[in-house]
Order: sequence, then C-alpha cells, then structure tokens
Amino acid sequence: MAFLFYHYTCSMQIKGSQFTIRTWQPEDAASLARNANSPLVSRYLKDRFPYPYTISDAELFIKGHLQADIPVNFAIDIDGEVIGGIGLQLRADIYAPTPLLGYWLSERYWGKGIMAEAVKLVCQYAFESLNAACIVAYVLEQNPQSMRVLEKAGFIRRGIVPKSVVKQGKIMDEHTFSLHPPANAI
Repeated sequence: MAFLFYHYTCSMQIKGSQFTIRTWQPEDAASLARNANSPLVSRYLKDRFPYPYTISDAELFIKGHLQADIPVNFAIDIDGEVIGGIGLQLRADIYAPTPLLGYWLSERYWGKGIMAEAVKLVCQYAFESLNAACIVAYVLEQNPQSMRVLEKAGFIRRGIVPKSVVKQGKIMDEHTFSLHPPANAI
C-alpha cells in the first residue's frame, strides 16, 4: 500500500474503496459539525467528543490537528464531505509502541463496511509508518456494532474490565481489543 505524504504541510491521504482517509483541513469544519452532531454518534465515545457538536467544536478540533508533526488523526471523506473520523492516540513510556485507536462515523453511513475498511487502512499505516508493535482499542459494553467493526478488521477481544467506566451516568464494562502486525511484516 502506498501512503501519500505531502511533506510541506504534513498532510496525508489513504484511498479506500469508497472513501478517502486524509488529514484535516480548515474547510472541514462545517461537514464535521453536521455529521458529528448526533446523540447516536457520541453515545459510546469519550466525553471529550461533545454533543451537541457545534461549528466552534469542529474548528477547535481541526485547529488542534493542523500542526501535527506526525499525522495520526484523520478525516474520513466522501466527495469532499467529512463523514467520520479515525485516529491513533500515541502514548508514552512503555506504551510508546502501542497506540490507541478511536473512530466515529455519521449514522447515515453505518452498515456499509466503511469503518472496518478504514480501521484496516489506518492500522496498516500505523504498522508500516509508525512502527507500532500493537494497536489497542477499548469499546463500551453497550456498543456491539463497534466490537464487530474491530473483529472484521482483524482485532481480537483480549478481555473485559468490569464496571470500569461511566458514560451518561451509567457504569459499564469496557472491552479491550488488540491487533498485531501480520506475521509476514515482522
């Protein structure tokens, strides 16, 4: 797979079968706010993903990613419209080779295979370009659709941490998933 880097702005894009994964641009704010502003999108994400999702939230988020030294947070784009987001949270210390994966998708695009493909592409990028040894994802117990996305992308459920997170006033279990590079890539 070829990753297209544009060094002068630290931008990048990866072509999927029906979408493009790319770095954020200032002009993405309107479609980001429009497609992220749903209680169904935010209900199982971390609280830092706001609802309602305003244009100000979108502008602030994008601004925070425009100057990234290493592209790790991306827009999922169809025909110039941001329909979702996917990113890796780089960690420090002993966790440095193991980024956390997070993602969301506009509910209009659920069930079309977009996110499972996007996860595969971003993980391939992480293994090939960031030297990730393992990628980890956490999913709240009430989100089996996200668990299925990870499984379709090759992740393995590694365990459940019971009653470890609070979302919307409810204590929930957190499911842990991981993905290692393909054996032939080692």
